Amino acid sequence: MQHSRSFQITLPADLADLLHEKVASGEYASESEVIRQGLLTLAMEDSAVQRWLQDEVAPTYDRYSRDPASASSLDEAMARLDARIAAIEKKPS
Repeated sequence: MQHSRSFQITLPADLADLLHEKVASGEYASESEVIRQGLLTLAMEDSAVQRWLQDEVAPTYDRYSRDPASASSLDEAMARLDARIAAIEKKPS
């Protein structure tokens, strides 16, 4: 069984209005449910960022540290990105 704790929070008016709108619309049963979902979403986003850092950023940094000469200049990277965007824009929708 999960234990719960009660908190008192203060929100800016626009966020308080949004909180009440979510409950009034029937999308959520209570203000606590809205806050709970927001925190779960934040935790999932944090986890996704952590995975990205671990799986992509750290290995890329490690490869660069081993061989800095293999890195592209900003101009080269931008040229590749521009070419990729142009190729996507040419594809029929």
